Amino acid sequence: MAVYQGARPRSILLPGRPRLEEGPTLSRRKVRAAGAVRARRRGGHSAVLIGGIVLAFLLAFFSLAQTVAVSATSYDIDRLASERDRLEAQIRDVRSDLNRVGREPAIRKQAIDNGLGQLADPLVVPAR
Repeated sequence: MAVYQGARPRSILLPGRPRLEEGPTLSRRKVRAAGAVRARRRGGHSAVLIGGIVLAFLLAFFSLAQTVAVSATSYDIDRLASERDRLEAQIRDVRSDLNRVGREPAIRKQAIDNGLGQLADPLVVPAR
């Protein structure tokens, strides 16, 4: 078995890394965006797309909720206006009934219907 200078035994669990030649090293620039473009990797575009879709649905849901609230309010206003008209008609009916029933002929008719008759001539009692 041959032994090479700088050789190490390989681990079974971890894959081996290629060794770099030791020599003068230059400091590397840390430009991540250019490296990602050269490697044709996209950094989180799918997350931005999903976030945009979620935001669009939230805005659409908010708009729909506002529209439903306005429709419900309009429905309530129409319902209350029709109820007010109904109550005003009922007030007119009661007033006309009171005006009709409160007159002398109506009172006389009700008395006769209930079994009362007209009074006879008044009886005058002389004073002593």
